[in-house]
Amino acid sequence: MSDDKIMALFKNGKREKAFKELYKLYPRIEKLILSNNGTKSDANDVFQEALIILNRNLEKSDFKLTSSFYTYLYSVSRFVWKDTQRKFTKQELHNLQSEEVSIFDAVLEEQKYKSAEKAFRELGERCQQLLQWFYVKKMTFKVIAEQMRFKSEKVAKNQKYKCLQKAKDIYRTQTKTVQS
Repeated sequence: MSDDKIMALFKNGKREKAFKELYKLYPRIEKLILSNNGTKSDANDVFQEALIILNRNLEKSDFKLTSSFYTYLYSVSRFVWKDTQRKFTKQELHNLQSEEVSIFDAVLEEQKYKSAEKAFRELGERCQQLLQWFYVKKMTFKVIAEQMRFKSEKVAKNQKYKCLQKAKDIYRTQTKTVQS
């Protein structure tokens, strides 16, 4: 199936069909990872990450795919794999072309999402619930205080602040570990 037809599937909300077509590119990505000392499991993980990055970018209104899906997924996969191996030289980073820079940025952005999700999962259940109620369900502090049996709205607000600080601390610790 042509790239234009795959893009039309995405635009028409037929993401499942579009991804089914993109999975046909997997053997070529697997070959890339295997030829760079990776395993089939590594290749699967890298390809999944590349698809997630592609999907996030397709959801952005300002994103424009300027290459074929294969070229894009190959580049993203190459960056993801090299980044997991920490094999970028300063010269390689300096020599990136403009499209490669945007792909590399997307890979780094995805790592931030993963770190944020992991930080959230490491919070206690009550913190997770409080933050979800406030940010996702848009509940007021008054309702949160009642539901969580806090003495007042102010206590709920303070608890939200503490939970956020804890999440930020976990996130910072993770990103420092990843960068080391």
